[in-house]
Amino acid sequence: MSTFSPQHGAASALERPGPPLEGRERRTWPPGVQRALVLFGGVRLAGAVLVVVVNLLTGRSILKGLAHSWDSVWYLHIATHGYGTRVHITNSGAVQTDWAFFPLYPGLIRALDRISLLTPGVAALLIAWTATALAAVGVYAIGHRLYGRAVATAMVALWAALPHSVVLTLAYTEPLFIALAVWCLYALLDERWLTAGALAALAGLTRPNGYAAAAAVLGVAALEVVRRRGRVPLGLWAGALAAPLGWTAYLLLVGHRTGALLRGYFQVQSAWESRFDGGLGTLRFLATVPLTDGVIYPVALVVVAVGVHLFVRLCRERVPPALLLYTAALLLPVVLVSGPFESKPRFLLPAFPLLIPAAQALVHRWRTDPDATRRLCGYLTAFSLLYGTYLATFANHSP
Repeated sequence: MSTFSPQHGAASALERPGPPLEGRERRTWPPGVQRALVLFGGVRLAGAVLVVVVNLLTGRSILKGLAHSWDSVWYLHIATHGYGTRVHITNSGAVQTDWAFFPLYPGLIRALDRISLLTPGVAALLIAWTATALAAVGVYAIGHRLYGRAVATAMVALWAALPHSVVLTLAYTEPLFIALAVWCLYALLDERWLTAGALAALAGLTRPNGYAAAAAVLGVAALEVVRRRGRVPLGLWAGALAAPLGWTAYLLLVGHRTGALLRGYFQVQSAWESRFDGGLGTLRFLATVPLTDGVIYPVALVVVAVGVHLFVRLCRERVPPALLLYTAALLLPVVLVSGPFESKPRFLLPAFPLLIPAAQALVHRWRTDPDATRRLCGYLTAFSLLYGTYLATFANHSP
């Protein structure tokens, strides 16, 4: 079982009193981040180029697979026309409305579209790609703080090469949410409570699972209150109060607009067959999973299973409680909430702490057998790029 200690830059905010950076020089960039960012950007740029090339070869618009597919269409419509202007009726008769989509991302698209000459699609991609870069830096910063340069670089490399990381180059909300959540967690490690609360509030305005950042802030705040016997700074209370405001405010707004204040948003979301059922939907899927029907369902099953396994391993690590709380808040709905199973791996993309055990194993393997590790990384990257291109261009039945 891996451990870490303050001298390795890995003490959590709960393990040391006082300002964690007191007496130490603050670094704007953790050492080695540029190299990790180039590695990450190279993989994801190759993925975007592949999508564009396939679109050109098949006679589609260059931006079709990047900015105008599935949820992207909803966000662009909201950015252009506002809420309450788009409805889709499914084959089963379910009425899907634009109120299911959180407002921060389309709001930023609308703002950038108004102050620039960019089209909404290009503005959406620019925001997503900028957020992806910020998120990658944040993943590295947390990894470096806890385990050092090698593990941090491995975390970023693995995150770039996940099968569903193509989403990080699409006009989706995951990049924005992850960037806000990562830096919220980093602020928690620094005991910058108000910053963490503000970032959690913004994350809560980005995605339905944006509450995960607020859960981390509230959980760490509660632990801190107990540890310090209530003698905590005012900023901690302010951060804890701010953290859930974004997510709660949007749910109440949708509830007010639909006439069911507390249940309205969940009724809207149920049109996407997404509802809490304690895991019955997952069990039914496992009993009937079409393993021979293409690659999407088998890959989704493997990703979710590996995610659960990595979480068990993560619980055995001495990681800061903030990371555990955040990851658990993301993983539990994947298992306990019904919905399209093929989308569940995408919901795990923000759960980057799951990569800590895998990154540690990769670093250990690299030190013992670098050639085999290099081949393994090459195979994983090639599969990620090809699979991601397939999802973004040909898998029309899989959001």
